[in-house]
Amino acid sequence: MRSGLIALMGAVLFGTPALAQEQTLVSGGLESGGFGAPVVRFSQVNGQFAVLAGGRGGWIINHTFVIGAAGYGVATDVQVAGNPNRRGLEFGYGGVDLEVVIGSDALIHATAQALIGGGAFVLNYNGPTDGVFVFEPGLNVDLNVTPFMRLGLGGGYRWVTDVDLIGFSDSDFSSFFGSVVLKFGSF
Repeated sequence: MRSGLIALMGAVLFGTPALAQEQTLVSGGLESGGFGAPVVRFSQVNGQFAVLAGGRGGWIINHTFVIGAAGYGVATDVQVAGNPNRRGLEFGYGGVDLEVVIGSDALIHATAQALIGGGAFVLNYNGPTDGVFVFEPGLNVDLNVTPFMRLGLGGGYRWVTDVDLIGFSDSDFSSFFGSVVLKFGSF
């Protein structure tokens, strides 16, 4: 009986392969993929309609989590008060892009993503420049067109902070957006 009690205490304190199964956050094999995607966004900048062009890409982990990067820049003319004859404002931003994919194998499925980064805007091409912080969460619906191509439609909100240039505020760059994404890769 004494040896059985010692064996039981040893098993409780130190575990035994026959009695305990190791628990881990990730189990089984890790599946990887990746993608690159041109992106077009429709939004407002400085109170005017603006088209932003850019791209995103990332490493896909187990078909459900993406770690990547993204960047966008204004592709349309954005005027500045008092400067009606020239393109007055350039704005671009980028950063870390995180995404959760829900039901990746379904023909139509959802994703939730967030960009966290920074950017800058400049007046009159070479005028004053101001750096800003950007946080941009969004929701998307993706269509699996082929095994290597997906079409996504989505939207979200771009929060811009730390605007310091006189005559502008955070709200001039913060806005809702809609987007069209064409992803190419191994999903």
